[in-house]
Amino acid sequence: MTAGVFLLAAVGGGVGAALRFVIDGLVNRRVTSGYPWGTFVINATGSLILGFLTGLADSSLLDASWLFILGGGVMGGYTTFSTAMVDTVHMLQKRTYGRALWNAFGMLVLTVALALAGLLLGRAL
Repeated sequence: MTAGVFLLAAVGGGVGAALRFVIDGLVNRRVTSGYPWGTFVINATGSLILGFLTGLADSSLLDASWLFILGGGVMGGYTTFSTAMVDTVHMLQKRTYGRALWNAFGMLVLTVALALAGLLLGRAL
C-alpha cells in the first residue's frame, strides 16, 4: 500500500463519518419512534454498499486500492456497529427488550443479508 492510498482512505473515513452524521440527523428528524432508525439505515446501506464494492473488486471492476479507500475508508467511517450496540444496551436498561433484540440480532441478520446481496450484485456486473 502506498502512502497516497493510505491518506485517501483516512480522508475517506472522515468523509464517511461526516456523511453518517448528516444521514443520522436527517432520518432522526423525520422518524421519532424512539428506535434509532438513523443508525439502522446507516448500517443497512453501508453493508449493501460495502458488499457491492467488494463484488466489483472480485470481478476486477474495482482496483484493490479503491476498495480499501472506498470500503475501508469511506464505508468504515460511515457504518457504526459500536453505536448500534450502545443503543442496544440503552434499550436493555430501559427494559424495551423487543427493541433491543431486534436492534442486536435483527440488524445483524439484515446487514449480513444486504452485504451478500451487494456482493452478488457487484459480482454480476
